[in-house]
Amino acid sequence: MGFRAASETVFVNTFTNGVLDPAQPMLGPVRDGGYIVANTAPGCWGPMITPAIRGGHEVTQPVYVEGAEVGDTIVIRIQSIRVTSAATASGNDQSMEGRFLGDPYCAGKCPECGTMYPETRIEGIGPTAIRCVNCGADVTPFTFTNGYTIAFDANRQLGVTLPQEAAEQIAKDGHQYMCIPDNSKQNPIVTFAPHDIVGAVARMRPFLGQLGTTPSRAIPDSHNAGDFGFFLIGAPHDYALTKEQLNEARTDGHMDVNRVREGAVLLCPVKVTGGGVYLGDMHALQGDGEIAGHTCDVSGVVTLQVHVLKGLSLEGPVLLPVEEDLPYLARPLSQQEKHMALQQANAWGLQEIEETLPISVIGSGENLNVATDNGLQRAAKLLDMTIPEVMNRATITGAIQIGRHPGVVTVTLLAPVNRFERLGILDLARQQYLAR
Repeated sequence: MGFRAASETVFVNTFTNGVLDPAQPMLGPVRDGGYIVANTAPGCWGPMITPAIRGGHEVTQPVYVEGAEVGDTIVIRIQSIRVTSAATASGNDQSMEGRFLGDPYCAGKCPECGTMYPETRIEGIGPTAIRCVNCGADVTPFTFTNGYTIAFDANRQLGVTLPQEAAEQIAKDGHQYMCIPDNSKQNPIVTFAPHDIVGAVARMRPFLGQLGTTPSRAIPDSHNAGDFGFFLIGAPHDYALTKEQLNEARTDGHMDVNRVREGAVLLCPVKVTGGGVYLGDMHALQGDGEIAGHTCDVSGVVTLQVHVLKGLSLEGPVLLPVEEDLPYLARPLSQQEKHMALQQANAWGLQEIEETLPISVIGSGENLNVATDNGLQRAAKLLDMTIPEVMNRATITGAIQIGRHPGVVTVTLLAPVNRFERLGILDLARQQYLAR
């Protein structure tokens, strides 16, 4: 991008067309240490029923971070996440044959006139309401197998799933109930008025399903990870990649790890100049694994602080979760625990114990086994350990947790502080876990 003075704060209310493309312009620059404030659009289901959006999601236009160069790391502190949607809808999906070319997320096609990525209009409510502008055909590439409409209380603490009459009331004014941003192109998923589950209560804990940096090749946003990205390999549409191209380009910004929430710190690889920080796919809540394939997509306002860490080259994201989100075995030892451990060590002739801090390394792949292997390999390389050592430490001082089924995991463990020091992130980890 041409030279512009870096801003203290960059406000974001524009979106991609569903593709993360390093050739497209970025917003900013934001200064190193500055802030990104974004009004995000709902992720999965709205874009999934809007075939003109080419990526299955609708994420924010990336932001250029001053001083970020290929091979660096951008440290993202999630300062706040606020849900603005009053209601949303979600559920398990089924793709509609004849309405896409190889991949319903990123190659929608009208089943009657054959237009690729057709523009749409809404006619009425229900699962056949999304119509091709060219010919009027029912054009949504997806429908629900089991779905629900959920409304949130004013303080955004709980959601309750609604009966048919209430779901249809919301469907008639979907943009308002979902607070979809002005520049968003998506059709509101509440238009479908699903109501298979009624009266269920769910606690809210919002997080970002998408947060990261721009890949080095054009990749549909929902496919910027090893599991969904796998479907790009040899695909028949415009965004096909080889396995080598995918692995080199992806930044795994599409994690759906529910620990990527307010208070967490995410370290992201820089694969294009300026990094290109983007976000979206805010979820009001989600259990580990997102096992239904989807959860409660919402609009919201997010504040991030970004820092450039020079010379730390990552293969994928590294997370420092909020302490209460850490697996029990990976939580920092208390002073009392350290004292007890040292006494036990001394009893056996050992004069000192390790000083450790928690770290979570993201791994992804076409299935959970491949994702776990990827996470272990990344952790071993990052921490200068053998894979068997990482496996042992993750077993006795951490855990492997599912971010998204079928293929995103976190490898979490307590690592010696000298490894953090070598990486230049010791102060960062101490601030996250010891500054209390």
